[in-house]
Amino acid sequence: MRLRIMTEQDVPGGVRLNTLSGWNQTAADWRRFLENSPRACFVMEHDGKVVGTAATIPYESRFAWIAMVLVDPEHRKQGIGTDLLKKAIEHLDRSQVVTIKLDATPQGKPIYAKLGFVEEYEIERWILKREPGAISTTPVSTRPALSEMEREQVFEADKEFFGADRSFLLRALCDEAPEFATAVWEDGLPQGYAFGRRGLFADQLGPWMAKNSEAGERILQGFLAKTSRETLIVDCLKSNSMAAELLGACGFVPSRSLTRMFRGPNTYAGKPDLFCAILGPEFG
Repeated sequence: MRLRIMTEQDVPGGVRLNTLSGWNQTAADWRRFLENSPRACFVMEHDGKVVGTAATIPYESRFAWIAMVLVDPEHRKQGIGTDLLKKAIEHLDRSQVVTIKLDATPQGKPIYAKLGFVEEYEIERWILKREPGAISTTPVSTRPALSEMEREQVFEADKEFFGADRSFLLRALCDEAPEFATAVWEDGLPQGYAFGRRGLFADQLGPWMAKNSEAGERILQGFLAKTSRETLIVDCLKSNSMAAELLGACGFVPSRSLTRMFRGPNTYAGKPDLFCAILGPEFG
């Protein structure tokens, strides 16, 4: 076993592991980590094969995210995931990152708690599986739904709501799936906005912010009209009853829970009560 820094050549190995675990990330998602944290993503290698991963991504100097803690099923229960997690934390501590955040599965939650992470709030993954006949076959325009000026307004609002600037990620989502980037405006200000991406096995809506039910419904219906995938995913904040009602009315059902946790001071908590859904557990 050799624990080392992840490189571009390891991306297929990372995709292999998240595929084995039923996770939705693509090679593009792995590259986002490497582009923004080239020295802070790690793999465990065995006989030249990637059998474990852990990735991090910084958000300004406010906090950093840990994600993609994965272990090959054939190598589990050997402490590989814990070793990778500790390596990621050690690197961030050495880099003087004050606050570390992550979204924990029920299985990972007690491990993170032992390492000093505390709960912030609960997240619930909702899934919609559609019959092919229920999907619109009308071609969808992939032209940007947001102008450059509108994008900048949304990025600025998101910085306040999320707690840090993540426009580098949102801009990438706009470029890769411009049809999913949308906003609802009132008096020149965004009352709601959302982005989306095409994952390994499903299209995913998020982040999804809405100040009222009308804005939230318009965004959700727009997403449903623009995706042709049979499986759709939304990681909804459990406390947001409005979002849960909208998703339930469209046939989504809850499938699994996650817990957002943090270590260190939660100085930049943002305004999570305004979010219907997060970007995803890998990015926050």
